[in-house]
Amino acid sequence: MRFVEGLTSKGGHYSPGVIAGGMLYISGQLPIDPGTGKIAEGGIREQTKQALANVGRVLEAAGCCREDVVMCRVYISDMGNWDAVNEVYAEFFGAHKPARAVVPTRELHHGALVEIEATAVMKE
Repeated sequence: MRFVEGLTSKGGHYSPGVIAGGMLYISGQLPIDPGTGKIAEGGIREQTKQALANVGRVLEAAGCCREDVVMCRVYISDMGNWDAVNEVYAEFFGAHKPARAVVPTRELHHGALVEIEATAVMKE
């Protein structure tokens, strides 16, 4: 097992990504802008774009790409936002369609509207 290097996990006792058994496990990514350390400004679309960009950063740091993702879990605080989240998610992944679970939740850390975790296959 090894940890994805070069990314920080501020405040929590976890790694943004762990590689084990030929898989990359990406911790839940909030819509926090790594430059400012704050939740992305705007609404659900902007927050979803940022959370997915953060997933992308972990993928890249591990030597993976979007097409290596096999599973995502999307946590949203309001199912009324689902259509917007799904549209941004579809833009991010394009023709690639990983397995996915949508988990409604009351509230997320720091007041975020969305959090996304993923699992990817490591390149051989």
